[in-house]
Amino acid sequence: MSVKLDELLAFLDATLEPDRFRDYCPNGLQVEGRPVVGRIATGVTANQALLDAAIEWGADAILVHHGYFWKGESAPVVGMKRRRLGALLKADVSLLAYHLPLDAHPELGNNACLGQLLGIEGLDPLDPQDRQGVGNIGSLPEPVSAARFCSQVAALTGQKPLLIGEDDRLVRRVAWCTGAAQSYIDAAVAAGADLFLTGEVSEPTVHTAREEGIQFVAAGHHATERYGVQAVGERLAELFGLEHRFIDVPNPV
Repeated sequence: MSVKLDELLAFLDATLEPDRFRDYCPNGLQVEGRPVVGRIATGVTANQALLDAAIEWGADAILVHHGYFWKGESAPVVGMKRRRLGALLKADVSLLAYHLPLDAHPELGNNACLGQLLGIEGLDPLDPQDRQGVGNIGSLPEPVSAARFCSQVAALTGQKPLLIGEDDRLVRRVAWCTGAAQSYIDAAVAAGADLFLTGEVSEPTVHTAREEGIQFVAAGHHATERYGVQAVGERLAELFGLEHRFIDVPNPV
């Protein structure tokens, strides 16, 4: 089966509500391809390897979390940017990208999916004053050691996370935000979390974790953001009868 590109975009915009967000890039259709979609590929970042694999598979459209045209990005279409855009335009394949809207969706978002997969109960906003609703806090069914929690994260993501804290410290109240959200550690402390999980770490994060007594886990930007786009792809396949393939291009960061 297939669906018109316009109908697909209308569903995604209605579901993910990009207009609610002050984002760093355009959300929605970034490169226009053929007007009908029968096969959709999904992935975390629209790098060349993902584009090549999706085009080889025969995708009509590619849906990603990290697309193009970021604020502050150099505008000329040269080098790597020219090669990426050239591949899409030559193959007549659309590129769709949703950044913060894909992080925040309460069912299909990166945070919601990661929390569910880790068995965290509840999906309360980490900062109730944050109108964009990026970041969550919830509870594990029972307390576990920080080391045990990290083992569960490693089993899910396939890579060992970095723990700043104590292996034997019991944790139950968990705050999390996928990707490069290490600055949210202050909100996690204020919310009373025992542990804060995100993708990346920065130098000041280590000192905050140690001095505030919160366990901090950096599990990988790419690794923590693989799940929302898959959930959206599966929803599109179910609703519109599309063929869907998630293409993972491993990234240690």
